[in-house]
Amino acid sequence: MISRRDLYRYLTMGLGGAIGFVLGAPGIAYLLDPILRRVSGGGGFVPLARLGELEVGVPRSFPVIRARRDAWVKYPPEPIGSVWLVRQPGEGAKTPVVAFTSECPHLGCAINLEADGKAFLCPCHTSKFALDGKPMNPVPPRGMDSLEVKLSSDSDPKISVRFERFRTMSREKTPLV
Repeated sequence: MISRRDLYRYLTMGLGGAIGFVLGAPGIAYLLDPILRRVSGGGGFVPLARLGELEVGVPRSFPVIRARRDAWVKYPPEPIGSVWLVRQPGEGAKTPVVAFTSECPHLGCAINLEADGKAFLCPCHTSKFALDGKPMNPVPPRGMDSLEVKLSSDSDPKISVRFERFRTMSREKTPLV
């Protein structure tokens, strides 16, 4: 038989533990959030276009649209950047499509296509790049940042790109976390 004093002690300990858990859970979730967010795959592949939409050797820009989540606020899908896709010549090419981020590695300005369509140009400081992403003048610290591309196995494959941003003003291609 349990005494009244022991009953009160167990009830008090149980109630205190429950209150502690309720008050401590948000703090633990706050501390684990960056780890859980990284594991859940914030940098997955984003579908952009179909292979049939691209002409060989003609670069095309596509917006990257993704839903964002900031702490407890979930935002609807919105443009977060853009990507240049270039279809490579040859049917059995190892990589039929290459993708480049449209941010200049010099200072992060938007890279455009020159009027003649034979090179990329950053209008901020005249950084110039060939269609394979290599720099054509000494202004940029490195070539255009390439992105990982994945194709579906359909008859007209869907092109998906792993979109990420990279540190500017650096010779190394360093992803921003």
